[in-house]
Amino acid sequence: MRGFSGFPKSGGMVKIPSLFFSELLSQIDHLAELKVTLYCFWRLQIKKEKWPHVSLSELLGDRILLTGLDVRDDEQRLTLREALERAVARGTLLRVGVSGPRGEEHLFFLNTPLGRESILALARGEWKPEVTVGEPLELAVERPNIFTIYEQNIGPLTPHIAQVLREAEAAYPSEWIEEAVEIAVQQNVRKWAYVEAILERWQSEGKHEKPEGADDDDWRRYITGKFGKYVDY
Repeated sequence: MRGFSGFPKSGGMVKIPSLFFSELLSQIDHLAELKVTLYCFWRLQIKKEKWPHVSLSELLGDRILLTGLDVRDDEQRLTLREALERAVARGTLLRVGVSGPRGEEHLFFLNTPLGRESILALARGEWKPEVTVGEPLELAVERPNIFTIYEQNIGPLTPHIAQVLREAEAAYPSEWIEEAVEIAVQQNVRKWAYVEAILERWQSEGKHEKPEGADDDDWRRYITGKFGKYVDY
C-alpha cells in the first residue's frame, strides 16, 4: 500500500451533507458505490455550473476514477456502471436519459435541491446538455434497474429470482414495484413473496393511495394486515 503524505495547508474543499455520514454511510455496503458517490460530490462541485451534472461519457473517460475502482482493467467499466446503478437505486444520484440525432447520453445529478431543480429546468427547456445543444431533445428520468432494487433491499440474486423479477417487470408498472419494495422494507419483511402479494392485490383490487390525513400507524397496520400471512413471526 502506497503511503499518503498528508493534505496540504491550502487546497480546495468539498462539501458533503452531514446526512451522508449520519444515514447513508452505514447503508452503503458496496465499495465501488461509495467511491463513485464521493467522486460525484467532488466532480459536481468543481464544475461550478449553474445546473451541475456529469455524463456517463465523462465518468467512463476518467482514468483516475476507473483505476480507483481497484478491479481488473476489463472489469472497470462494468463495475462503474454497477456502482452508478446502485447509487441511483439508493436515491443518492438521479439519472436522466437524453437523446438527439447524435445519439443517447446519460446524465447524473446529486439528489439535492439543486440537482432536482436542474432536472426540472432541463425538462422545461431552460438549458440543454452539450451533447444535444442545438438539437431536438428527448428527456426521460430513468428508474433504477429492478435487479439492483432487489439486491439493495431484499437479498442476493439467483437465476430463479432473476426470472421472477423479469416476469414481474413485464406484469406491473415499475412505480408499483418500487413502492411495494419500499413497503416491505418499512415493515421489515424483506421477502419477494410479500412484495408480490402487494402487487397482486393492487392489480386485482386497484391500487389505493394512503387517504389524506390518515394516521401513518393505522395505514401501516392496514398494509400489514392484508399481507400478514407472508410474515414469519
